[in-house]
Amino acid sequence: MSPLAAEITVVAARPAHIRAIAARMRAADREEVFAASGRSPLSALSFSYRHSCQAWTALFDGRPEVMWGVGDLDILTGIGAPWLLGTDAVETNFRGFLRISKHWPAQLLGRYRLLRNVVDARNAVSLRWLEWLGFRLFEPVQINGHAFRLFEMGEPLKLGETDV
Repeated sequence: MSPLAAEITVVAARPAHIRAIAARMRAADREEVFAASGRSPLSALSFSYRHSCQAWTALFDGRPEVMWGVGDLDILTGIGAPWLLGTDAVETNFRGFLRISKHWPAQLLGRYRLLRNVVDARNAVSLRWLEWLGFRLFEPVQINGHAFRLFEMGEPLKLGETDV
């Protein structure tokens, strides 16, 4: 590893990580959470953490930089909503971030049949990352007057199954 690359450690997310990441959240993530929900970075991270069954934080050189998790959308049909919010360290240390993130979907699909959420259509970095991970991206839809793209991975619902 290059001496300039951050040492990345993944730990269970803790409430103490929220304020540190929210204060330095990357602009694209701030814009996305505000467009989707009207929430501030602190409110969005707090909400996502509280509504997750599982959540993790990536520490870059010991500093909380990225938090992600998954919440239940529909426990009866096995649909989970993955999310991730972070700082500019994600892009600054993209190789390390890609290395630690490549197995996340497979791990989550051990618990869920389908992973599904939306991403701001303007968030080019996140769109490229989701495609790289293997998520299917759908055409933009309007949410609160902004374009978002549904993304999903896993086994789609069959005819007659309940969708959320």
